[in-house]
Amino acid sequence: MKLTIRHLLPGIFLAFVSVQLAADELSDIDNYLQYSPSFSSSGQPDAAQLKALSKAGFERVIYIAFTDNKTAIESEDRVVKSLGMDYVHIPVDFEEPTLDDFEDFAAVMNRNGDIRTLLHCQINLRASTFSFLYRVIYGGVPMSEAKSDLDTIWQPDRVWYQFIVDVLQSHGLSDKCDDCDWGVNEFKD
Repeated sequence: MKLTIRHLLPGIFLAFVSVQLAADELSDIDNYLQYSPSFSSSGQPDAAQLKALSKAGFERVIYIAFTDNKTAIESEDRVVKSLGMDYVHIPVDFEEPTLDDFEDFAAVMNRNGDIRTLLHCQINLRASTFSFLYRVIYGGVPMSEAKSDLDTIWQPDRVWYQFIVDVLQSHGLSDKCDDCDWGVNEFKD
């Protein structure tokens, strides 16, 4: 049988609809933010949203909160693996993030930076901050652009601002940029 465009159109249409449905489901994830075709961050997705991530072509989920959090999915690692995605857990204490936490995350990203990845925590405060840092340090994204994305999620508090400064300094960078409002005046005693 000779295939013509008429034979292929229904399949193409179904694939388009499937991708669009998956994209709509992704936007329902709390504080979902897509930085590039291969990197996004969010708050905690539920099991159905994890399935939507898999359908949308995500290949890796990185979770940077504690598994005993009240909104964490029980056995998220098993759920993610059963959907054919890689799962990485890096528990980051919200009150005391460390340079090692960030470096562990960056090592995972740098190992396979081209696979579609969701970085998430509970509400996307930790994840958006790690995303900001990764994009500036390793992605070459201008700090003002990355900060603008961070601002859509939150204005880091004193602990997280200091964390940002420390991580940037460890990579030979400064938090100074013309278009970045860090709200640091409120941190002065």
